[in-house]
Amino acid sequence: MCGWALVSVVIPTRGRPQLVLCAVESALRQSYVPLETIVVIDGPDSETARSLRGLRDERLRLIELDENAGGSEARNIGVRAAHGEWVAFLDDDDQWLQEKLEKQMEVAVTAHARYPIVSSRLLAYGADGDRILPRRLYQAGENMADYLFYRRGFSYGDGMLQTSTLLTKRELLLDVPFLRGLERHQDWDWLLRVARRPDVKIEMLPEALALMRMAGPGESVSRVADWKASLAWAKSVRSLMSGRAHSFFIATECVPRARKSGAGPRVQMLLFWEFLRNGRFGLKQFALFLAFWLLPVGVRDRLRNRRYEQVQQEN
Repeated sequence: MCGWALVSVVIPTRGRPQLVLCAVESALRQSYVPLETIVVIDGPDSETARSLRGLRDERLRLIELDENAGGSEARNIGVRAAHGEWVAFLDDDDQWLQEKLEKQMEVAVTAHARYPIVSSRLLAYGADGDRILPRRLYQAGENMADYLFYRRGFSYGDGMLQTSTLLTKRELLLDVPFLRGLERHQDWDWLLRVARRPDVKIEMLPEALALMRMAGPGESVSRVADWKASLAWAKSVRSLMSGRAHSFFIATECVPRARKSGAGPRVQMLLFWEFLRNGRFGLKQFALFLAFWLLPVGVRDRLRNRRYEQVQQEN
């Protein structure tokens, strides 16, 4: 194992010293030996820097930015500073199981592609319980937008390649960096762009190798309700989406955020026009559009949980 390639772990963070400390410790505990962990502190944050320096591990490097650059550029800065042939991302509020990198690297070094991207399932935990996601694994050659945005119901996570599960070559990330200045959907944006390349192959392990913390009530409310940023992004990547995927995205991402922000009928009509004009919708997308706009959150949550319990019993 010691002769294997160096993996650089890149963790962007700001203002969450206790959470990022747990993330870093989970990276440093990996059974895969040759690794370095790079934490990019995205703007002045002396408390986080002080907390991390207390770890005193030579495999840990801190990059403290003078100004906030945003999550995308913080990841790019970490990639450019990395020494490893391979890079794995970890969000500051997530953690890894100890064998995560070891299992992924076993797949990565034997993949028949210039640029393998190796992901895995994860355990999503929060106040409303724990779930193994995604419910369906990505299949080689599948349309990426269809995989990410198709939904069977209200519940998030039918298809997912979450940032904290991604491992790939640094060379690919230098060639196709994360889009600087993007407020939302940074991982989806990157995946849609790289998945179209013929020299990229995406592999997904069926085990849950990461822990994803689901935001609790009251957290990141302004971001959750930012339907305008989601709509703007969907329009900017329309050429990378099928019409079917675009309709699903409008119905399940833009509509619930608009509803949460208190938007009125004018916004509903704007989104419905985008749903019709630039999408290719069927009965399922249409039903989800109406349900996300008309049903109260509590009703949707009860229906989602009932469906999840049925799936668990079937499995």
